[in-house]
Amino acid sequence: MPVESRPLRDASLHFRVLQQYLFLLKKYPVLTKSVTRLFITGPVSHFFYQLMETWLPATDPYCIVKRLLLDRLFFAPGFLLIFYFVMNILEAKGREDFEKKMRGSYWTALKMNWKVWTPFQFININFVPVQFRVLFANMIALFWYAYLASVRK
Repeated sequence: MPVESRPLRDASLHFRVLQQYLFLLKKYPVLTKSVTRLFITGPVSHFFYQLMETWLPATDPYCIVKRLLLDRLFFAPGFLLIFYFVMNILEAKGREDFEKKMRGSYWTALKMNWKVWTPFQFININFVPVQFRVLFANMIALFWYAYLASVRK
């Protein structure tokens, strides 16, 4: 379901920005999503959503539930693990500190992830067009990463 970008004449600034974003999204989907999100999570999310469309098409029985379970039980725990790992590296801490953080707050953060993200991901993976899913998740992620930073302290 790709969206066709059409030029807008005499459009306001926000419409021109959206037009440029759609153009770049169509021409350079992975690069555009990478710039609008962390370098790793943008491309990984892009390919995950694309594969989800292939593995669980809308014609699949119970696809709404299957997509949500795939995201919440496999993708979310893995992404949270990556977040903890990358933050540990950025903070120049060792393996012991990583293990301590994992034991101390990973399970709490994962449960909160399931509480906070599940309604948004339900909407995202079932009703948002695939080309806008990374952008939709980015908007929610601003608040989520602020929460994670406070939990890790």
